[in-house]
Amino acid sequence: MGAWQPLPDGLPSEVRHFVEQLRQLKDATGLSLASLGARTAYSKSSWQRYLNAVQPPPRQAVAALCRVAGLVGADAERHVVRWELAVEAWPRPKPESPAEEYRDDPTVPWWDRPEEPAPEAPSRPAGHLLLYAALLLLALLCTAVGGAVVFG
Repeated sequence: MGAWQPLPDGLPSEVRHFVEQLRQLKDATGLSLASLGARTAYSKSSWQRYLNAVQPPPRQAVAALCRVAGLVGADAERHVVRWELAVEAWPRPKPESPAEEYRDDPTVPWWDRPEEPAPEAPSRPAGHLLLYAALLLLALLCTAVGGAVVFG
């Protein structure tokens, strides 16, 4: 096993403790990150982000690591509880809008994320709408008159 890079300064204690526990669990498997990625539904680069506290792992990733490490029952549940505490304390950048709060959070399922508001169409003055309606009516009238002349 290679040495882990130091965790960022100022990391909340819950996050630090959780990531250290995940690192120990991963090391206990004896697997490389690539092998761990092959045995779970998460890539090597995802595991690098999770184990270096760059991004919180999804709950299912923690469960997958526990399964690969042979943890079941109460032992696996302890890691899930640590995950819950860590996710609550995990530092997040300030969102610009309510929808952005959950957009990049892998721990929130897509069906629980708020919908982003649709971009507003540029407003057109009512006069333009009336002009378009008049032009459409004129085109329809010309077509009708032209058809009557051609077909007699």
